[in-house]
Amino acid sequence: MTGVDYGKILKRLESKDGDQLVRELHGSLLNGYVDQDEFATVGDLGPKLLTNQSGNQIWNQLRHELQTCQSYIFAVAFVTDAMISSLKPIFKQLANRGIQGRLLTSDYLYFNQPKAFAELLKIPNLEVKIAKVDGFHQKGYIFQHHGYQTIIIGSANLTENALMRNYEWSLQINSLNNGDITHQVSENIENEWQHAQPLTDQWIAQYQLVYQKNHRTTHAIAQMVKNGQPEIIGDYIEPNQMQKEALAQIADLRKAGKHRGLVISATGTGKTYLGAFDVRNAKPKRMLFLAHREEILRKSAQSFQKVIGGPKDDFGLYTGNVHEKDAKYLFATVQTLQDDAHLHEFSPNEFDYILVDEVHHAGAKSYQKIMQYFKPEFYLGMTATPERNDDFSVFELFDYNVAYEIRLQQALEADMLCPFHYVGISDYQFNDAQVNEEIASYQNDAAHHQKEVQAIEHLTSKERVHYILEQTEYYGYSGSQLHGLIFCATVKESEQLAAELSRQGHPAKALSGSDSMVVRQQVVKELAAGQIEYIVTVDLFNEGIDIPCVNQVVFLRSTNSSIVYVQQLGRGLRKAKNKDYVEVLDFIGNYKNSYMIPIALTGDASYSKDSARETVEIEPTIGLSTIAFDEIAKERIYQSLRQVRLNDMKKLRNVYQNMKFRVGRVPMLADFMAADSIDPEILANKKKNYAQFLIGEKVPIELSDYENRVLTFLDAELLNGKRRHELMLLDDLLAQNTVTEEKLKQQLKEANCQVDESTMASMRRVLDLTFYNKNASPSRADYGGQPIVIFEPDMQCYRLNDELSQSLQNNPWFKKLWQDGIKTGLMRAERYRADQRFTLGEKYTRKDVMRLINNQINTTAQNIGGYYFNDHDGAIFVTYHKSKEISRSIQYGDRFLNDHVMHYFSKGKRRLDSPDVKKFMDGQRRLSLFVKKSDADDDKTFYYLGTCRYMQGSARQEQHDGKPIVSMNLELDQPVSYTRYHSLID
Repeated sequence: MTGVDYGKILKRLESKDGDQLVRELHGSLLNGYVDQDEFATVGDLGPKLLTNQSGNQIWNQLRHELQTCQSYIFAVAFVTDAMISSLKPIFKQLANRGIQGRLLTSDYLYFNQPKAFAELLKIPNLEVKIAKVDGFHQKGYIFQHHGYQTIIIGSANLTENALMRNYEWSLQINSLNNGDITHQVSENIENEWQHAQPLTDQWIAQYQLVYQKNHRTTHAIAQMVKNGQPEIIGDYIEPNQMQKEALAQIADLRKAGKHRGLVISATGTGKTYLGAFDVRNAKPKRMLFLAHREEILRKSAQSFQKVIGGPKDDFGLYTGNVHEKDAKYLFATVQTLQDDAHLHEFSPNEFDYILVDEVHHAGAKSYQKIMQYFKPEFYLGMTATPERNDDFSVFELFDYNVAYEIRLQQALEADMLCPFHYVGISDYQFNDAQVNEEIASYQNDAAHHQKEVQAIEHLTSKERVHYILEQTEYYGYSGSQLHGLIFCATVKESEQLAAELSRQGHPAKALSGSDSMVVRQQVVKELAAGQIEYIVTVDLFNEGIDIPCVNQVVFLRSTNSSIVYVQQLGRGLRKAKNKDYVEVLDFIGNYKNSYMIPIALTGDASYSKDSARETVEIEPTIGLSTIAFDEIAKERIYQSLRQVRLNDMKKLRNVYQNMKFRVGRVPMLADFMAADSIDPEILANKKKNYAQFLIGEKVPIELSDYENRVLTFLDAELLNGKRRHELMLLDDLLAQNTVTEEKLKQQLKEANCQVDESTMASMRRVLDLTFYNKNASPSRADYGGQPIVIFEPDMQCYRLNDELSQSLQNNPWFKKLWQDGIKTGLMRAERYRADQRFTLGEKYTRKDVMRLINNQINTTAQNIGGYYFNDHDGAIFVTYHKSKEISRSIQYGDRFLNDHVMHYFSKGKRRLDSPDVKKFMDGQRRLSLFVKKSDADDDKTFYYLGTCRYMQGSARQEQHDGKPIVSMNLELDQPVSYTRYHSLID
């Protein structure tokens, strides 16, 4: 280096007794601005470029800075109501902690809506001013921490697209309070702040008048395209991307000679238009559209006419009051058509295309009667929820032909639905603990509660309803008019709640299944027109009736079914004019089933408590949808998770039965993979292997002891798909007696797999069982004792052992299960990188790691502790939050110093010259870091965070529990992702 000797400066700083913060910041600056190789950083204060790419959302960093700051200032030109809505839960937490904030914004270009300004006034401890600078176009976020400031400056306004989706450049820097950059920014902000206009109701009223004259509205067609709705070109409507994919797959079904097809599509994703597009493509002579509600028929007929075109008389209704039986496209209610007098008005071959909407109802006798009578060329069924709790299989009805499937989370990611802003709020607590217990008991089992009347009196009391309204007012809704939908536990509760809401100035009406269709339609019209603010119901609006204007959904009940929960959530997700998001407020009491909430919100089918807990901890985004929980609500979900067993046999049987309905036979593990259902490992390892699970479900499988043991090997060791080599060889040996080494290597190369001799030898040790110890668990005997695959070194080829070959020839069930395990393992392998031994962010057990670092034997049979070395690899295992119940001698303080440096402790009784300590430092081994948050639920898996290296000069001799120990810093070659980092350290 020339000029300034930064190395001397850094050494001089480190030799001082000054503040650790000063040393960390100087090191970070030298690393970020001078030389990243010469100056390794310790601390999380270096400069960062935030882009919204590769999971690097500016929103996440902004949220983190807010949650850890002492005060904050935003200076942003543009602000949206949707972004304010997502930030409200955080602002509320900050206000509860006494954290003050300031926001400087503008009326530049009249981008900011008056409602956005009005929402800002609701936020406690936030002072807002309007800049008087002409052309104010700043985009800066300043956070005061203890002794230093964090500044994010770049291209991102306070809008949902800028902070979550757009490709932005925002630079995050840190500076001590007396740093020049801090001084420049603070001076600039303070100068503008002093001259700015305070935000008041009066200012907003004046702005409203000017805004209406100057604001440029987006054209309706452009809005439809943006929203993912069918694109209108002249008088012609074109399908969106999802619909194009679905139409191609439905067409493929017909080309294959299939006469029935099922479409599974989340509410609001355009199922009706999809059906119309397919009818337009199929060009039937006559079409019948079946539904169970007349309002569905009327809206569907209108949509079909827009798509297909032609005379209005071509589109007719067949209901209790209207019998337009000669229409080319006939829309009929099931209730009417099931009557013999009406059904026999038509011949069985009258329609060559029949579309059944909400087809999960088709198990009813009325549907069955109609569908058995008619013989069309093609039946198309459409539903958002094919799963049922009875013995009827929608899949069987449609010959197991699933033409297309898109679920809620996929649709949100694809921007096909209106985003939701979910807030889990702790429900109101009465001063009387006995009252709270009574309410919790009622909410957990309202249908059988003995003191229903008393519980409802409390739940609809003046004070509880006032509390609910406080929350709904603060969190708000999208648009200028509230259109709310409230779900509660019973009809009586809904009626009394609606009455109390109305008494407190928020007009509401209750609706239940006993109300006539005329009454329902009238109340829905009143909600859409703004004559009432809320409809209060139990389960009436789970499906069927669309109320696109709904912009606030409120849950005042426990969650007994994730399917029903998603159905009710979906009521607000249909896109509508002047609606950018739907606010979802979930009042969480002491519910035994609240563990279902994070599972339902993310659609996670892993049956992992760890995943559900992580959703609550990191509050992920789904597209532009956000999730937040207050602290009490979080603890209630954690408590529910602690008490439930997600993988108990009852739940697994339900999953199994649903899949059996879906495929129409005994489901194989590959079926669960293909349907993105439960992780097959859970089913396969519940009872040693999947064969034993099936035997428990009365499937007539007979296996020899040896067959049972090798199936256990396959399911326990290879089904996870974490290395393809063994699976690909076993797959080859199903088709041929021998496989040459040359051919196998060629296949592995084509699959981008590693074919070095160390990996190939490791594969052979696994398949001949020498990797497994004789006297440990699992042992070689557990897996049959003899080599599963024999390698002939002279011929350089592989073959199965004779007993296994005979079983594959003589036992059809064994062969089917063996093939299925291999197929499923290869399908599951798609989640892992083929060209690397480990995949960042995926989870591995110690045994997995021993296999994948090509270790000679499975040393996890012994206690390998926190790390293990062989000649070429080092595997480091960290439990971040250690149990207080473990021995003090191993309660080391391993911790992240930042997102790419871990401060790590050796095993006890080690010194700087101990052999294993030297192995960290000598650079002769590839070091891989595996971390898990805690030992909760006896989870034996660790997240792979990447390769790392010892930071030169960082080792220190220390004492722990009276014994020598060595601490050091390990630097990851790639920083830990934001969400993983904070899920581990928080």
